[in-house]
Amino acid sequence: MNSSLKDKLAVLPEKPGCYLMKNASGEIIYVGKAKVLKNRVRSYFTGSHNGKTQLLVSEIVDFEYIVVSSAIEALILECNLIKKHDPRYNVMLRDDKTYPYIKITNEAQPRLEITRKVLKDKAKYFGPYPNAGDASEVKKLLDRLYPLRKCRNMPKQVCLYYHLGQCLAPCVYEVTDEENRRLVEEISRFLDGGHEEMKQQLTEKMMQAAESMEFERAKEYRDQIKSIEAVMEKQKITFTDTVDRDIIGFAVEKGWMCIQIFYMRQGKMIERQTTSFPYYGEENEDFMSYVSQFYYDKQNALPKEILLPEQSDTELLSDWLGIKVHAPKRSKKRELVQMASENARIALQEKFALMSKDDARTVQAVHNLGHILGIGVPHRIEAFDNSNIQGTEPVSAMIVFTDGRPDKKEYRKFKIKTVEGPDDYGSMREVIRRRYSRLLKENQPMPDLIVMDGGKGQITAAMDVLENELGLYIPVCGLAKDEKHRTAQLLFGDPPEPVNLKRDSYEFYLLQRIQDEVHRFVITFHRQSRTKTMLSSQLDEIPGIGEKRRKLLFTHFGSMKKMREATVEDFRQLGIGDKLAREIIAHLRKLES
Repeated sequence: MNSSLKDKLAVLPEKPGCYLMKNASGEIIYVGKAKVLKNRVRSYFTGSHNGKTQLLVSEIVDFEYIVVSSAIEALILECNLIKKHDPRYNVMLRDDKTYPYIKITNEAQPRLEITRKVLKDKAKYFGPYPNAGDASEVKKLLDRLYPLRKCRNMPKQVCLYYHLGQCLAPCVYEVTDEENRRLVEEISRFLDGGHEEMKQQLTEKMMQAAESMEFERAKEYRDQIKSIEAVMEKQKITFTDTVDRDIIGFAVEKGWMCIQIFYMRQGKMIERQTTSFPYYGEENEDFMSYVSQFYYDKQNALPKEILLPEQSDTELLSDWLGIKVHAPKRSKKRELVQMASENARIALQEKFALMSKDDARTVQAVHNLGHILGIGVPHRIEAFDNSNIQGTEPVSAMIVFTDGRPDKKEYRKFKIKTVEGPDDYGSMREVIRRRYSRLLKENQPMPDLIVMDGGKGQITAAMDVLENELGLYIPVCGLAKDEKHRTAQLLFGDPPEPVNLKRDSYEFYLLQRIQDEVHRFVITFHRQSRTKTMLSSQLDEIPGIGEKRRKLLFTHFGSMKKMREATVEDFRQLGIGDKLAREIIAHLRKLES
């Protein structure tokens, strides 16, 4: 850390505000908010961080800060600064889909219109609606029921809508403020769930018209009732009340965040919005940053209530927006938040599944990775990982990816022979030595790239064996993980340094797949080894069971559970007598109890 940075950290105020982190080029790469600037900004430069935060910190050479008077002001300022500077390490709201709203304009003679932009113009907004067709249906229904002005520009004479009884014609006749206010209030009440009340009124009018033998008018009322039912009551998930609410959940995986927003209007879920993006900060902070930006431009069209997952900073958001924001801990509301989060998780899984099946991009990712590392095309990649859970039965495993695809027939397992106890570096040195000395002896082709599950220590250990013991110069890279065991950083070079690889690139996803696969393979192997060892040690306690019979039993049954649940007849197939079979079963069942 340079001296000027230390000096600035020393004089940070103990006040709320926003901070702007800069790189060597003076570019703003991250914007954050803090209740206490001194504590938050200093935290970036003290202690250890996960791989993602460390990548950000490694680029920071300077920072600015802006002091405000409250946490809410800091929240608003953060939204403004993110929109202005678009820092690459921030979660940035990308509106790839906008929904239509119904708007009652703020004019002397108000109108109804459909819009996709929510402006700070004192108009009333209702929605969002799933699509323009649904919004148009609702507007047509309102046009028939409430005679507000229809024409955008005032004509010089009454139009067709006046003759149809759908406009009061303020172009020719005087319409008082009181009358307009009454109509606006009725429309607002209708759109806020009062359509049931309107249905009841129309039903009474229909019955009165029918009793008076005014069948045409009764038919008009009946058609209006059917229109309300068709337009307003076709939504999906229902709720017992008619409160407009947004339900928001999120999920994270492989450095990506997916956010799902369920729009519930008049007690019915009308639509959902899905957004996914790579994130770099702490997941709850980045989630709340997204939510804050999402509502920043929608304060004229807020629901009555927002439901968020637990651990969300609901109080700050509620104070800022002036509506009810909370994280339910029970009841159907909590179930809806969980459903939104589960949908987000499924959306991420689907995204990764589709990415893995995209052959053309996978092959291109292999080529791009080679170009980024400057090593040519790594057609064959071999990856290694260790496992020594609870310090017992240490093992290693190797997987192979050929042209970006797992090549399972080439996978290999290694039981650690020369290293005592949980020594990752020693284990890796042994495995690298055994693997590549064998390839040398058998004159087999070498891989184009070796991937280590780990950081600088693992890379250095592997390179030392390859170069100084075996005389091999194979490119070696490492995949460092964050505190949640997720791929966070690619390391390469001598000495190993972080490689700038975009989180949302296919190259990064290819490396994630490799790391996940080798971890899965080595853990599975380790569990099998431990099960085998436990079974062997327990069988050794039974007189009459030697090494030959022990191997026979393990090969046939595969697990203690199956052996314990077996019958005497099952043992006869292996040439084991009934007496010994009963002793084995009794011994294993005694151990279980």
